[in-house]
Amino acid sequence: MELRDLFVTPVVIMLLYFVAYLVRNRVTDEVNRVYFLPALSLKIFGALAVGFIYQFYYAGGDTFNYHTHGSRHIWNAFVDSPTLGLKLLLTDGTTVAPKGTYLYASRILFFSDPSSYVVIRLAALFDLVTFSSYSATAVLFAAVSFGGMWLFFQTFYEDFPHLHRWIAIAAFFIPSVFFWGSGLLKDTITLGCLAIATYCVKRIFFNRQISISNILLLLLSLYIMFAIKKYILLCFLPATMLWIFIRNLSMVKSFLLKVMLVPFVVGLMVVSGYYLIKKIAEDDARYSLEKIAITAKVTAYDIGFYTGKDAGSGYSLGELDGTFSGMLKLAPQAINVSLFRPYLWEVRNPLMLLSALESLGLLFLTGYAFYRARHFLLRALGNPTILFCLMFSITFAFAVGVSTFNFGTLTRYKIPLLPFYFMALVLMIDYSNKERYRGVVDSTE
Repeated sequence: MELRDLFVTPVVIMLLYFVAYLVRNRVTDEVNRVYFLPALSLKIFGALAVGFIYQFYYAGGDTFNYHTHGSRHIWNAFVDSPTLGLKLLLTDGTTVAPKGTYLYASRILFFSDPSSYVVIRLAALFDLVTFSSYSATAVLFAAVSFGGMWLFFQTFYEDFPHLHRWIAIAAFFIPSVFFWGSGLLKDTITLGCLAIATYCVKRIFFNRQISISNILLLLLSLYIMFAIKKYILLCFLPATMLWIFIRNLSMVKSFLLKVMLVPFVVGLMVVSGYYLIKKIAEDDARYSLEKIAITAKVTAYDIGFYTGKDAGSGYSLGELDGTFSGMLKLAPQAINVSLFRPYLWEVRNPLMLLSALESLGLLFLTGYAFYRARHFLLRALGNPTILFCLMFSITFAFAVGVSTFNFGTLTRYKIPLLPFYFMALVLMIDYSNKERYRGVVDSTE
């Protein structure tokens, strides 16, 4: 916290609320308007809280590496020479520092890390209007994430308006999501882009609103996720393809035609999914099918050792042997650790306690959802939206659970899956309620 934060941050927050008041009536209706400002306020609170946690609890960390040891140097370059600042802003971090910028680039900790440098460049853009105030820039990150999550809310609200309270919880009020998904971090940007991509997919492929703005917004959100965290795309794109195929298949009224189309749809999904994964891995061999297991092993052991050895927050799923089959054997444990751990008896610090309570609540909700839908489970899982949410959240839970080995880091990494998994459970409960009501009506006729 610096003196500039005390002056700039309140001004940025007031301007943000002013803009929010101007657009609120255009993007809300009488039912969901009540969530708009509270959700934005919670995002702003989360952005500021992350800064305080990293400064006074962790005494440093990624958020300051992105700003104080990152975008601040680009800001300084702009102050000294706009030309030098622009060079640093336009470079991608994969090459040597542009001519004349070495003095600044050499001080940027993540300059040679392309995925981290994307976040630094975005922070530098915001720094231009916040005078490189950390808190104010973090608040603008929160605003981007809020915009994405509001579109996520709208995506499901359009089809299930009667579930608006539960959709609002999924989008805005899951504690770890509004906390870790609001600060000056990679997770804030990727969460917002994931939500935007989901919204655009529904708009383009289901609502048939094929506009240039929707297409460009979808491509931009996918590109940013690709640039920052490729493994999100590896989970999101196959789930999205399944959503599109099953949703379109469900619109076919002829049962015989559906049966005939299923093998074709499954084959098309497998081929398309394989091709997409290969295309994503072309830019980074670590995510190829041949090397992804080794990448998971190296990442898990690095994170488990470097961030968990002194905090008592490490965990192990067993031995990772670097093979794809060996990694798949740990899938049940990996999914469990992402969704339902740490357990209360594994808590070692206050932040772990909050995470454990959230995981316990999710475990109870899971049990209740599957119990309510037990008689209609197969039909519920055949619902395209439920299937999409479950496929993405489960595969993502496996991906981060098997490659993290540290509860503290996992709490942050897993936030993209939580809104989708929560929505899947809510929709399963709603589906079972409708089936029960339909059964009661049929029995009385």
